[in-house]
Amino acid sequence: MDRVLGVRELPLFPLPVVLFPGVPLPLHIFEPRYREMLADIRISNSLFGLSYFDSSTSEKDVPAIGDIGCVAEVSEEQDLPDGRANILTIGLIRFRIDEYVDSDTPYLVARVSFFEDREEDDEAVADRSREVAETFTRIARAVRTLNDERANLPDISDTEPQRLSFLVAAAMEIDAEVKQELLELRSTGERLRRLRDMLVRAVTSYEERARIHELAKSNGHSGRKIEIE
Repeated sequence: MDRVLGVRELPLFPLPVVLFPGVPLPLHIFEPRYREMLADIRISNSLFGLSYFDSSTSEKDVPAIGDIGCVAEVSEEQDLPDGRANILTIGLIRFRIDEYVDSDTPYLVARVSFFEDREEDDEAVADRSREVAETFTRIARAVRTLNDERANLPDISDTEPQRLSFLVAAAMEIDAEVKQELLELRSTGERLRRLRDMLVRAVTSYEERARIHELAKSNGHSGRKIEIE
């Protein structure tokens, strides 16, 4: 919240992707209007609003008033010779589009309000957070087995619950519309509950696939002796 203190208006970058607070997102900037946007925010605060918007499925031309997005801060830039650029952004905080601002810029500018999750029962949220961390780690371990990766997984068990919910939501392979629903929730506990339910439905399948993968690598031999009574 400190990073957007005093910010009332944001340039908007509508994209069919969902950005979560605390999560990095690389982008390739090639359209002239967004090249201009990038040049403008370079000399101000390096902030813009990424708003989930799929023009191929929407009946509207722009994100609607009331839509929820995430503030993106440009942390790294790579300028290309033809004026395009590769940038690395990090999600900061969610915003709601309150109204559009008349502007002579080729890109959209909106007046926005920022928000965080509401306060909840710490113990209940912590319990759900542990469940999500444990189940997500089991799936991540199975995925590494399937990809024949042997590096150790980071320990996410002590990650702050709201941050954990955003990190897991970003990492999961789910539809963008579902990710947007998770972004819009103002309850960490409810977001964790939904994530837990999705992870629980998937974990057995991932672990079974990982077991079969390991068995196949050993030519069908489990390494255990067969005991005949």
